[in-house]
Amino acid sequence: MLWSEVREVYPDQYVVLQALSFHIKDNKKVVDEVAVIKTIDSARDATRELVRSSGDRFVYHTSKEKIEIEIRPTNGLRIRGLQ
Repeated sequence: MLWSEVREVYPDQYVVLQALSFHIKDNKKVVDEVAVIKTIDSARDATRELVRSSGDRFVYHTSKEKIEIEIRPTNGLRIRGLQ
């Protein structure tokens, strides 16, 4: 499903998405096509779901015109206890 279609079907809602296709532009992952996993009723529940998200599954709000996710390098990242 295209993001524009998702925005029409689920206006002003948080949704859990699976990225199906994307491209990289200016150090951002721009998602072109998604599968809607479920809708979320509150910002609190959206935050909980976001923390559990991984890979190409993520939470986004349909008020946004585009899905653009900043790509951050993970080199130099330290996790306490694993040094």
